[in-house]
Amino acid sequence: MSSTWLEKQCPEPSARHDAAARARQAALTKPAGSLGVLETLAITLAALQATDRPRAEKAPIILFAGDHGVSAQGISAYPAAVTVEMLRNFASGGAAVAVLARQLGVPLTVIDVGTSAAEPIAGVVVDKRRPGTRDFTVEPAMTDEELDFALAAGRRAVEGAIPADLFLFGEMGIGNTTAAAAVAAALLARAPAEIAGAGTGLDADGIAHKVRIIETGLGRHDLAGAGTDPRRVLAAVGGFEIAALSGAIVAAAQAGCPVLVDGFIVTVAALAATRLNPSCEPWLIYAHRSAERGHGAVLDALAARPVLGLDLRLGEGSGAAVALSVLRLACALHNGMATFEEAAVSGRSPP
Repeated sequence: MSSTWLEKQCPEPSARHDAAARARQAALTKPAGSLGVLETLAITLAALQATDRPRAEKAPIILFAGDHGVSAQGISAYPAAVTVEMLRNFASGGAAVAVLARQLGVPLTVIDVGTSAAEPIAGVVVDKRRPGTRDFTVEPAMTDEELDFALAAGRRAVEGAIPADLFLFGEMGIGNTTAAAAVAAALLARAPAEIAGAGTGLDADGIAHKVRIIETGLGRHDLAGAGTDPRRVLAAVGGFEIAALSGAIVAAAQAGCPVLVDGFIVTVAALAATRLNPSCEPWLIYAHRSAERGHGAVLDALAARPVLGLDLRLGEGSGAAVALSVLRLACALHNGMATFEEAAVSGRSPP
């Protein structure tokens, strides 16, 4: 299976609409810059959507789920069976992101790209080649062919949800903070101890064990050093849902759809996506800075300025869903406020 589609250039944001949005913000009935990030969000969306009236209404949430062979090493506070159990919870509407999706009025699609579920689950899309990755302390997590399939699963999910104003992506998979931390440590040439955090709620001893497992995996696959090939890293220590997220991010950007990036795991997938296709970077808006230890390091590497900081660390796309409300308000203000001229309000006095 070929992954040459990943190399296709993403469109550039519209400079004309960026300038027009900046001019409109300067003309609205408020002191310049007084709405802070709400102004920059509206301008960013206007440029990405090539429109005078940015939108954040049609914003599907797509959640990718996968199991991880490294879970056999005891790196999670929860058993591996929870991944499949949570698939049923998503499908029945009981999970946090399902509640948020209902409240926001957006569709939630759950895709099994590599869980251990032996039978289809009602309400869950199945697009997988293998039920879980291999234990990366013993062997590569996936083959090159399996990586290509997972990357393409992300693209297929995006293609099935277009047209959209923007995309929100989430994830589920016991063990995936370990895989994401391993990917981030390799791509950023950082020590695992600087990246690995509590995940599902590990104590200090559990985090120390998690760090040792990541060190073992990185050493086995010789992944130390900056500039490591992102494909090699994803195949060696990644997860099917992380690869699908990276593929979805690139595909959304190629289609001219902004992505509201969720927490630690989705941000690591975004890091990998920007290494696979640097032209997707302008299309990423970062939802929040999570409480997971390594998230700040990955955000800093991406020069990201997150919208929110609420100490979230659930994943699932929940932080992106919360931030969507802010984007909607930013668009409403940009589109609905009167200009000084329209409101017959005097502008700023000359100096």
